[in-house]
Formats: sequence, C-alpha cells, structure tokens
Amino acid sequence: MGAIEHEGYMFEIEYSVLLQKGALHVYRNGEFIEEIEFSFSGEKPDEQQIESLVSEYVKQHVYGR
Repeated sequence: MGAIEHEGYMFEIEYSVLLQKGALHVYRNGEFIEEIEFSFSGEKPDEQQIESLVSEYVKQHVYGR
C-alpha cells in the first residue's frame, strides 16, 4: 500500500502486523496535520478499511459532514 492522495490531502499508511495497529498520517501542502490510528487483523490492513477512513476524513474536513 502506498500513499493516497484525495481532495488535496495526502494519506500515508504505516502499520505493525505484530501489534495489529496502524495509522494514517495526514498531510496537506506537505505539512503534517494529524495521525489517525486504527486496528486491523491479519497480515495487513484491509484496503476497504483504509478507503473508508480516508473517505470519512475527507467528508468531515472538506465537506463538513
């Protein structure tokens, strides 16, 4: 999984299989904004889970929903 760019935001994914935890690092214009933590099971985070987190973030911060 690489970085995801959406609506002017860049989301970089980092995760630990051992801890079963991950984080999305959110950037805008090259500046770090925040870290969104999540947990998962298996060998890597589910791509749909990541897409859902990104979509929800964009809805809240771009569209105010």
